[in-house]
Amino acid sequence: MLHIEPVKAFRDNYLWTFHQSGSTQAVVVDPGDAAPVQRYLQQHGLQLAAILITHHHADHVGGASELQNAWQVPVYGPDSARIPQVTAPVGEGDTVEVLGITLHVLAVPGHTLDHIAYFAANVDGAPLVFCGDTLFAAGCGRMFEGTPPVMHASLQKLASLPMATRVFCTHEYTLSNLAFAKVVLGNVVAERIGNEQRKRDVDQPTLPSTMALELATNPFLRCDDPAVLAALASQQQFTGREPAQVFGALRSWKDSF
Repeated sequence: MLHIEPVKAFRDNYLWTFHQSGSTQAVVVDPGDAAPVQRYLQQHGLQLAAILITHHHADHVGGASELQNAWQVPVYGPDSARIPQVTAPVGEGDTVEVLGITLHVLAVPGHTLDHIAYFAANVDGAPLVFCGDTLFAAGCGRMFEGTPPVMHASLQKLASLPMATRVFCTHEYTLSNLAFAKVVLGNVVAERIGNEQRKRDVDQPTLPSTMALELATNPFLRCDDPAVLAALASQQQFTGREPAQVFGALRSWKDSF
């Protein structure tokens, strides 16, 4: 069985760390800070075996060099000059083998142009994806480098994954994203808001989500939904009916929400 744990860092980052039952080998995803990862490994008697990077932002790569120097492990990530910590560059169509798991690399640009995700088709009976800052629970990342068509295409690529896919994004933004989703989608998200609020009330993470839940309650994956079009029109944010245009208007609205 694969144990996947969120190691907290900064204000709201989750540095996902995973290991197999009965093994001392562990992998960390997007270690923006080395110290909490080192503490987690020590507390659980684990040894780092590999590092996975999704994109170049400092809160995702800041601890990679220190961890790599301490453990001498491969650092998988985008083939980008902005991520010198990467020792094993990967891109769309590549696979990464860690802890007996095959991870398929997906290019998902938009938040940054070098952004990738890691998808496993079957881990303990269900798929999973480590998607960095592209897809969030009930939301998506800001477009720091991409355009609406580029980001929308990346989100659609993730949305095409199996409905049972567990979604491991990297920030605890769920409740704030759901506040926006409620304005856009209405009571469709009411049950989810209650469920996620109960988790946060006892300091539990709202993640992972599932792709089925995202398709049902994430407005950025519902750009052809009449409710989304009506909400944009009511806010005078509407600029067109083509899905990428709808996405762009929706993302612009969220940026100032």
